[in-house]
Amino acid sequence: MTTAQPEALSPRSRPETTAQARGRLLRTLAPLWTLLALGGFFAIVSDSFLNPINLNNILVQVSTLAILGTGMTFVLLTGEIDLSIAALVTWIGVLSAHFFANLGVGEPWVTLSALVVSTFMGLISGIATTRLRIPSFMATLAMSLIASGLAIWISQGRIVFELSPWVQYLGSGRIGGQNGIRVMTVLAALCLLIAFLVLRYTRFGRYVYMTGANKSAARLAGVNTDNIVIACLAISGFTAGLAGLVLTGRLASAQPQVINSLLIDTIGAVVLGGTSLAGGRGGVLQTIMGLLIYGTLRNGLDNIGRDFDPPFLGLTSVEPINQFAKDFITGVVLLFALVVNVLLAGRSSRDKTG
Repeated sequence: MTTAQPEALSPRSRPETTAQARGRLLRTLAPLWTLLALGGFFAIVSDSFLNPINLNNILVQVSTLAILGTGMTFVLLTGEIDLSIAALVTWIGVLSAHFFANLGVGEPWVTLSALVVSTFMGLISGIATTRLRIPSFMATLAMSLIASGLAIWISQGRIVFELSPWVQYLGSGRIGGQNGIRVMTVLAALCLLIAFLVLRYTRFGRYVYMTGANKSAARLAGVNTDNIVIACLAISGFTAGLAGLVLTGRLASAQPQVINSLLIDTIGAVVLGGTSLAGGRGGVLQTIMGLLIYGTLRNGLDNIGRDFDPPFLGLTSVEPINQFAKDFITGVVLLFALVVNVLLAGRSSRDKTG
């Protein structure tokens, strides 16, 4: 009895045509060109955009999204989605504050217990998705309602200002003195680095791509795709919990109101970089590119017209962007970039395991 060759599972084992190679290059460079175009435009219309302090501000602004985007990258690569991350961020922030302020729990138990709870909730979402065959869209939506409900119930709708020292340090601490790098930025970089190494160099990472590219073929190859999905949703739960601690420390308070924009911003940044919603294509490098594009766009809109004075294209000044129009402009630019990326993706294979 003959056995199937592993190469048969991957379309990349077939010779790549010139058109396919050109399309793959365009897909790879599209986010980079988007970033360069945005950066160049904002550098022209804002004198302070390229200031090192402002560039550092961009990194700080996307740090929370980077932590969330790390977990979301794993989930999207399997072809699933996690809609509970924004609510988990809120719930874990409230829970950590409740442990410290009301129950008298000290560190490191506040941080560890909060991360265990968030990971467990992601695990439950994964089990519901795989064992109970509930679509991840609905399973994580239900978990979002549970998490947001718990946050309001535990806090009684009140903002908690008494935070543990660890939470404050994660969100507001610096390494290297007053002018040193923010701890949250270092955490974000560590999350992205570990995720990159796992997806690039481990068997688990290869199984994640195989699951998203073709679950049936992956099962035939001996991959337990259910366990892979459960693990990825648990990872997303963990990163949501970590982001919750970081954001709570940065805001210096635990707020029971869910910041719904975190969900849209995270998914938008990850997909904008080139990770496919259908699964099997993308990765951490693409997520980093998407985060930089998103951070550049948000920061640039805040700075445009604020400090521009010299003539440009016949103009003597550039009016600041209306505060109420920023979300609209951000959405239009992101939609255009996403359409370009999708068109460049064409009908190419999603399998990157070859």
